[in-house]
Amino acid sequence: MIHRLALRVMPRLALAVTADSVRKRKRWVMLASGLVAFLIYRLLKLVVPLSDPLILLAVSGLLSAVTAGCVYGLGRGESPTAIWNEDGVRRLSWVVGWIGFVYGVQLSLMVLALLKVFVNYDFLVHPDGPAMIAIIIACTSVARDAFEIGHVRRIQRQGEPILTFPDGAPLRALFLERPWVLAKWSLLGAAGCALLGVGVAHLAEVGRTELGQLVVVCLFAGSLAVWAYLAGEQRLDGWKLRLGSVSWAELFRFWWWPGLTFAATYYLTLVGAAWFALSMDARLPAFQALAAAAVGGLMGLYGYYLGHRRYVENRIQETVPPSLLRCPFVMGILSKSRMASGGGAVQPANAASGEAGRRG
Repeated sequence: MIHRLALRVMPRLALAVTADSVRKRKRWVMLASGLVAFLIYRLLKLVVPLSDPLILLAVSGLLSAVTAGCVYGLGRGESPTAIWNEDGVRRLSWVVGWIGFVYGVQLSLMVLALLKVFVNYDFLVHPDGPAMIAIIIACTSVARDAFEIGHVRRIQRQGEPILTFPDGAPLRALFLERPWVLAKWSLLGAAGCALLGVGVAHLAEVGRTELGQLVVVCLFAGSLAVWAYLAGEQRLDGWKLRLGSVSWAELFRFWWWPGLTFAATYYLTLVGAAWFALSMDARLPAFQALAAAAVGGLMGLYGYYLGHRRYVENRIQETVPPSLLRCPFVMGILSKSRMASGGGAVQPANAASGEAGRRG
């Protein structure tokens, strides 16, 4: 869900997709997608065994893929032919396949696990309710994100400066630029989460439950994400936070969202995959250790990446006139050059620039 993180953490993207006019259209799109998903569910349950978890996940993924393709077009605001010619097969496949099918399946697994862990509403025992909720939430969430991505692509085509398009390309570039830094934060998160989860499981019975592991993993991975974010944003001297560089209110907000929220989302998705896709007991010690390591590694990686992108965007927007940023050719060159020189040669953005970005 790196696209979801980028859409809310990057100030330029957040401002673009939360404007009043965009939010009104997005609400209608989500409502319509949810109603259509409900009607399709009611029809499919008569002919398709949606009580089978694998069939349910396949249906949810396919409906989400169709939703992503249609709603992305609404966000783009152009004809299908123009969208095909401008975006190409690769980007449209990413929208339909990743934002649609994969994201839809992930959301369905998360919903099924959330219902089982928090309210003991087990899909395998009572399939109808959880199946309906999983399909509707997956389709409405995919519709929201596909519409926002389509809108971002639309304003990008109109000449607006979008330095971090939410398709993961900047993350892949960062892998080539700083592989050892990313590996450090990922391994730190993976090892720390796994060891903490195993240790808590041996201390008490409650530590071996899904809920106990969820709490422990979320607290550690969410806190590590904040520290990794600050490191990526050049706000740390070694492991020490520079006083005055960031407010405690901002730290708490990032710790709560996306830190704890996305750590919980990833862990619940893995628990759902174990219970409903792999028919595995999610309380097995080996699975709990692997799931904790995966969540900790992802949150460390994503935290550093988001901080680095904030740093890059602050530096570019601080030093280049907005009129020049509107040129896609110049913007691309500047973005690459800043990423290449962002390790130590460039000094951190000033506090006024950072505060302006945080208000977005």
